[in-house]
Amino acid sequence: MKKITVRQDKTPSLKAWLILGLLGIVWGSSYILIKKGLVAYNPVQLACLRISISSIAFLPFFLAKQKTVDWSKWKYLAIVGIMGSGIPPFMFAFAQTEISSSVAGVLSSLTPLFTLLLGILFFKSKLIWSKVIGVLVGLMGAVFLILFGNSAGIEGNLWYGLLIVLGAICYAISVNTIEKELHSMDALIVSATTFIIVGVPATIILFFTGFFEVLQTHPQAWSSLGYIVILSIIGTVIATILFFGMVQMTNAVFSSTVSYIVPIVAIFWGAADGETITVFHLLGMILILAGVYLSRK
Repeated sequence: MKKITVRQDKTPSLKAWLILGLLGIVWGSSYILIKKGLVAYNPVQLACLRISISSIAFLPFFLAKQKTVDWSKWKYLAIVGIMGSGIPPFMFAFAQTEISSSVAGVLSSLTPLFTLLLGILFFKSKLIWSKVIGVLVGLMGAVFLILFGNSAGIEGNLWYGLLIVLGAICYAISVNTIEKELHSMDALIVSATTFIIVGVPATIILFFTGFFEVLQTHPQAWSSLGYIVILSIIGTVIATILFFGMVQMTNAVFSSTVSYIVPIVAIFWGAADGETITVFHLLGMILILAGVYLSRK
């Protein structure tokens, strides 16, 4: 079975740099798309739509390579599906009912830090103190935003930022599970399979959320649906394919630098949409990104 090969010694090509920039823009734009989707739909509807549309888009990949799925590892596929594809869309959607898209984008940059921390605590990754310091610095940035952001003029109930943190932890569990238990499987088919696993219940739940009533009655239902479709197809499916391709072209360390671009793009879109951007946004982002940098050394 095909799997990602990590090339530590290969200099990134122009194509790799372009993909990196594109991914940063795409993933950094996810939070403004969630914000626009929430104009018409509630968090449960948005999350179920995002998962359902993504699973449908992944279906051709799953059907083409389903024979390569190692179903003896079904419980790990289920963990990755629930933690990586199932829970985070709900966490991010609920969080953004109370916090701005820019704050959500900054806090989401904690994912690589939690990936490292959980790897050390539960997945037997090597303990390197410089990396632990990086995690602590990044967490300081998150605490900084959540505890002191309102007094600095950042709008919203920033305690909802803890939902973003929880989503980042879920992503971290997923990444570590893939690396530890599913490394022999093709990364793209892992994504397709896990989305199919959570896509079925998400689609069933969607039918009982009042989605179709909103679609028929809300004046901005179709425009919000369009933003969610873009979020699902481009921000999830196409971005996943591009990311795995970039890892194969370069290495995991280079690919992880997309974490530096995402919050910058999220803040840009927030400012463009009229959100208040304060020095606390920037300080929190600097601390988190400094933590990411230290954790990669």
